[in-house]
Amino acid sequence: MEPRNMKTLRNLLWTWALCLLLPVRADAGLTIEITSGVEGATPIVIVPFGWQGKAPPPVDVAAVVSADLARSGRFAPLPEQDLISRPTRGSEVNFRDWRLMGVGSLLVGRLVPLGDGRIRLEFQLFDTIRGTQLAGYSLTVRPGNLRQAAHYVSDVVYETLTGERGAFQTRIAYVTVTGTGKARRYRLQVADADGYGQKTIVSSPEPLMSPAWSPDGRRLAYVSFEGKHSAIYVQEVATGKRVEVSRDRGINGAPAWSPDGTRLALTLSRDGNPEIYILDLRNGQRRRLTHHPAIDTEPVWEPDGNGILFTSDRGGGPQIYRIPLSGDRARRLTFEGGYNASPDVSPDGKRIAFVHRDAQGRYRIALLDRESGQMQLL
Repeated sequence: MEPRNMKTLRNLLWTWALCLLLPVRADAGLTIEITSGVEGATPIVIVPFGWQGKAPPPVDVAAVVSADLARSGRFAPLPEQDLISRPTRGSEVNFRDWRLMGVGSLLVGRLVPLGDGRIRLEFQLFDTIRGTQLAGYSLTVRPGNLRQAAHYVSDVVYETLTGERGAFQTRIAYVTVTGTGKARRYRLQVADADGYGQKTIVSSPEPLMSPAWSPDGRRLAYVSFEGKHSAIYVQEVATGKRVEVSRDRGINGAPAWSPDGTRLALTLSRDGNPEIYILDLRNGQRRRLTHHPAIDTEPVWEPDGNGILFTSDRGGGPQIYRIPLSGDRARRLTFEGGYNASPDVSPDGKRIAFVHRDAQGRYRIALLDRESGQMQLL
């Protein structure tokens, strides 16, 4: 069902839950369009890592790194079949040959099995134009941790070449739905950033939604409809221990962690209207932040913890607003189009990503530069 106006979606926060509860056809008309990455992605060579073991290596490190960098949209790894040589250490690199191919960055490495069952991973990143080493590390890991070590290599390469911190070692949390009718099952799962290492955290016959990672990556806040009513839980990923932190009447939803991990921003309708509240996890105290008859939902913290971005229809349609943590007057941030919702903020606080509906009625991911006010459709 396509939302036409925020006022017709009184429970905008629960759009996913409503969709999950309603019977749907397997061929329902949902189209996901995958667009290309950044134009002019930087060419890079990831040479297959050398291996001195008898059996094949437990993980193809070069393949993992190539997939990570390609998925970022910032890099275009050279296909393996196009490699003119396969050096595994810096002394074997002919920089001139790679320069002639128009490749400015080259990653080489090798895996050395050790007597205690562990593996030593060595890698070097080179600037082929200058013929200099940009980064080089050696680490020892157990075979079961080799894939995570490959993501570490990706992070080193990404940060060295872009100046921005990589996110390949992070994890994602998401909800899957299987079965129909009484056999329907909702599972809150976590996995590596590339989808590997999937693990079920919670399984329930009732809807689960809105998982949010704590800043330290150890806990998840999420919404559960156990008991046929929405409630917000905080759960330790490693131990499974969880605490119910909100079960007010009406809506309990959209948990968002503060940068220091001590508070949650929530959407509650305990006073009869969806508003943004701040919940202090240390003492359980709640503080209402917004005071408006419109729908206020989907809060997200600014990186410095001084303000909250949220979606509201107080202007007649869903738009993104900012309110300082002091609770002063909210300020509207988006003005292009009649539908802008679900904000998220870049780590430096300079850009906002959100869902935008274009003139053709299609939903797009957009970026807003907060300094210039310019919006870019992705």
